[in-house]
Amino acid sequence: MTVLHFLHFLIDGFPVRHFILPLLAVTLCSLTAAAQEPIQPPADPQNFHLFVLAGQSNMAGRGKVEPQDQQPHPRVLALNKAGEWVPAVDPLHFDKPGIVGVGLGRSFAQAYADSHPGVVVGLIPCAVGGSPIDAWQPGGFHPSTKTHPWDDCVARVLPVLESGTLKGVLWHQGESDAKPELAATYETKLHEIVARFRTTLEAPCVPFIAGQMGQFEERPWDDSKKMVDKAHQRLPALVAVTAFVSSDDLKHKGDKVHFDAASYRELGQRYYAAYQQLTYRQQQSPGSTRPLKRVGDVFQRLGRLVPRPRKLLRRQR
Repeated sequence: MTVLHFLHFLIDGFPVRHFILPLLAVTLCSLTAAAQEPIQPPADPQNFHLFVLAGQSNMAGRGKVEPQDQQPHPRVLALNKAGEWVPAVDPLHFDKPGIVGVGLGRSFAQAYADSHPGVVVGLIPCAVGGSPIDAWQPGGFHPSTKTHPWDDCVARVLPVLESGTLKGVLWHQGESDAKPELAATYETKLHEIVARFRTTLEAPCVPFIAGQMGQFEERPWDDSKKMVDKAHQRLPALVAVTAFVSSDDLKHKGDKVHFDAASYRELGQRYYAAYQQLTYRQQQSPGSTRPLKRVGDVFQRLGRLVPRPRKLLRRQR
């Protein structure tokens, strides 16, 4: 048998169907299982930096998972559904197992870890797809997932605080509140949830980063969505130690609602840039917890770190 005939035999014959393909399946399963083996976090809580991932589906992630998304970073962990620390590979969340995918948390954490040698990052996934902000109140219930987003989040976060240092809350939510009957009260509720996170987690100055909803030409924003967006953009002007992340130029996955995988990875990088910007300002003014006088101040003072969103430029002219 020639080499060519042998290759045809491998492709078309018995070995591929009955040996090679099952072997590949077993190998892939083994790699996935290894990536999910529990890991002991650092002994020193000061070297274990924790971030809460909260909000709805664009925080949970709906991007297509690719091989690069399942390559563990040696210093990035995630809290799994069972409350165990495991290597952070996508999907991080488990709110809707059939559709959850790549999100922004992992690229944020990788950027943070790369900028903080010797530190291990612990992500605490808590987002619930489709959840309105009212579900993020104590006792709030989300019928479609049969979950209590706020209560479940607190139940996951509080037990692990002793093992690490809480460094931030990342928030992406608002699509479910972009309705005439809900949008008018969204800003007040957003401010309340920032305060509630800080009070409940006993972290009065923990950074809170809010991301912008997707801007897609195929689905123009109505007045309700613009109102929710305004609440996000105004947050740094009204609430101390908060930041806003633009979604300019990001793309959707085809459903005109959720970002695609590449955009989620970019969005995570933007979250980290905003976090850098915010914490730099804190370092320059120790003890200062005053909100910015206006949204543009964050860009005027530290604009070299993160490009100023074009939409803000247009609106302030």
